[in-house]
Amino acid sequence: MAKRDYYQVLGVARDASEEDLKKAYRKLAMQYHPDRNQGDAAAETKFKELNEAYDVLKDAEKRAAYDRFGHAAFEQGNGGGAGGGFGGGNPFGGAFEDIFEEMFGGLRGGARGRGPVGRGSDLRTSVEVTLEEAFAGAKKTIRVGTTVACEACKGTGAEGPAAQAAATCGTCGGSGKVRAQQGFFLIERTCPTCGGAGRVVKNPCKVCAGQGRVQRDRTLSVTIPAGVEDGTRIRLSGEGEAGLRGAPAGDLYVDVGVRSHPIFQRDGANIFVRVPLRMTQAALGGAVEVPTVDGGRAKVTIPAGTQTGDQFRLRGKGFSVLRSAARGDMYVQVAVETPQNLTKRQQELLAEFERECDGNSRSSPESEGFFAKVKEFWDGLGR
Repeated sequence: MAKRDYYQVLGVARDASEEDLKKAYRKLAMQYHPDRNQGDAAAETKFKELNEAYDVLKDAEKRAAYDRFGHAAFEQGNGGGAGGGFGGGNPFGGAFEDIFEEMFGGLRGGARGRGPVGRGSDLRTSVEVTLEEAFAGAKKTIRVGTTVACEACKGTGAEGPAAQAAATCGTCGGSGKVRAQQGFFLIERTCPTCGGAGRVVKNPCKVCAGQGRVQRDRTLSVTIPAGVEDGTRIRLSGEGEAGLRGAPAGDLYVDVGVRSHPIFQRDGANIFVRVPLRMTQAALGGAVEVPTVDGGRAKVTIPAGTQTGDQFRLRGKGFSVLRSAARGDMYVQVAVETPQNLTKRQQELLAEFERECDGNSRSSPESEGFFAKVKEFWDGLGR
């Protein structure tokens, strides 16, 4: 089946910024994550498609190649496929290989760069945590579809003892590179026989077809540190795809998403909570008890005459700052609530209160000041 346009997969315009790409990916990755859609093959396929698209478009060099050559830049037959969104290969091979790598920095291996030949691809997944888990830290279990070392051949890719698994490649003599004359140029490229490894499997393993790795779903535990922010990326070294025929494994990158909370709002290490007060509470003052994100309670003294928008700071009640001993603060933001559904007696009392306030600018100084300015404005216009 033909691949969809990567920009269409992420639902962004071709001139989308790096931040737009990141937001679109995170939103869709959360929606189609396998942990949220267990047993849904269509969602799993969509998730892999999203990862493949984002892996290319987030990298400036890969994106430039894709914008110019489309999916042909990463086709399997031209120097290595995209590897489910985490590999990537040179689109041309042959005479153009070194020229292309010189222009774009090389696409081989995706996030792996120019690491050891056959090194496993890096993988990316995501996990969602509550605000409370982000505050205190947590351990989360994630499920990842990846390749692991073949048990039948113990990762060698060959039948029989490991010492007899492979022989020196006859095409490149073990160097992993071959050279060819192209006019005035001497072009060096990866050996097509051994894929750059310098050795070839003599008797391929029947289970893994000589690859030394097989596809499996793995369940891993990831530690979420206290104070983690939405969008934080955690690296699990060596937990990516298994390397080719015993080569080192890639890494796994876990993007953390923090759910919104019905009471608290977060801004960096600080926490904000909006507390509605009755009109009488704000006018007379008193004390209110508010929740803290760790599940505790804090008592806040409200001075008489408190207004909507006033806020009170509780030091050290915010989030931990990653890689630091510092702590953020908690801010209690006040919203004075106008009473509704009054009884007749309540209406009478408020009417009496209003009569007592009439002409007393000290009880409502902001209101009196505003309307005094309005009067001056209209007087100035002769109205």
